[in-house]
Amino acid sequence: MREGDGVERTRVGIVGAGPAGLVLATLLERAGIESVVLESRSRSYVEQRVRAGVLEHPTVELLRGIGVADRLDREGMPHEGISLRFGGGDHRIDFADLVGRGITVYGQQEVVKDLLADRVDGHRGPVEFEVSDVALHDVTTDAPSITFTDATGTDRTLRCDVVAGCDGFHGVSRTAIPDGLLRIAERTYPFSWLGVLARAAPTHDELVYAGHDRGFALYSMRSPEVTRLYLQVPPDTDAAAWSERQIWDELGTRLEADGFGLNEGELCEKPSVTGMRSRVVEPMRYGRLLLAGDAAHIVPPTGAKGMNLAIADVRVLADALVSLFEGGSETGLDAYSDTCLRRVWRAEHFSWWMTSMLHRFDDENDPSEFAGPFGRGLQLSQLRYTVGSRAAATSLAENYVGLPHEGTR
Repeated sequence: MREGDGVERTRVGIVGAGPAGLVLATLLERAGIESVVLESRSRSYVEQRVRAGVLEHPTVELLRGIGVADRLDREGMPHEGISLRFGGGDHRIDFADLVGRGITVYGQQEVVKDLLADRVDGHRGPVEFEVSDVALHDVTTDAPSITFTDATGTDRTLRCDVVAGCDGFHGVSRTAIPDGLLRIAERTYPFSWLGVLARAAPTHDELVYAGHDRGFALYSMRSPEVTRLYLQVPPDTDAAAWSERQIWDELGTRLEADGFGLNEGELCEKPSVTGMRSRVVEPMRYGRLLLAGDAAHIVPPTGAKGMNLAIADVRVLADALVSLFEGGSETGLDAYSDTCLRRVWRAEHFSWWMTSMLHRFDDENDPSEFAGPFGRGLQLSQLRYTVGSRAAATSLAENYVGLPHEGTR
């Protein structure tokens, strides 16, 4: 709603058009609550930005519930397990048998495309792309606002009741909270992932996590024609220093198992290196500013939790906002941070556990309990126990496919 002189009014100002911001906007629209989404990048950029590709069972159910899963159900790749590979052997963790649920492989950019098609092409609510100079104001009051410059170069002001900071680690939302008010817990791991995307049909039906003596490797896929693969490398690795031949040879060595072979294909993009870290910001609320997704927490990708955590956050936030706008209750907002952080810390622990169990730790760079011969012995013991104990395998399966979403109402 326009108020004149470049000033507009909405219920919720959402900063960031990733999965968190767009799912929140969709949940609010379905509840009859207005919102405006602001995004610094273009629509084509966010729709092509390759990120995570594993959707937990509760995430899929939520997307179906809000009516944006038609293409997901047609093109997504349901998986009922994963493989843990170590010591030359392959060990399947059967999710369907252990917990009766599975996961779906469907790229984050595909989720974003579906959400944008629903909101923008379906004329359900505004998304302002290519905005700049975004700043948050008066977030400790009942009348916060967001100033920004739109894609045409026009300065605008968005007045709202609540600001949702869904703009990631590098966004403006978290940094709008004064120094000293946030508790930050973080860990940086002494290795990175070298990732490649290849036009090569998958040769295995499910993801493979390999804990090899030379380092970790992950075999995954994005579609029936495209494979996504990762190698553990030192944190200072220059991706350009690895030739395609070296990458394929190393993947073959670390993923080796009886009856398994790699399809090698043309790389769809240049290899890239991703750092590994854990980070949690507490609290996730500052007045009428609510942080969600990577603005509040980061997990190493080993547990496939990043996008799923972001969507779980905004599920809780949407409930809280419905309670605020329909009943005038701030109980949900008051509980938002604690409710989300219970799930965040569970996911952090699971991701740390998977990372620590499967990666090779270097004595020189990380003198932790997982380094050296003793640490390797601990890792192999945990791997053997996990694949040999139904109770241990069930715990992995339950965490991997996703715990039920919590609400605040």
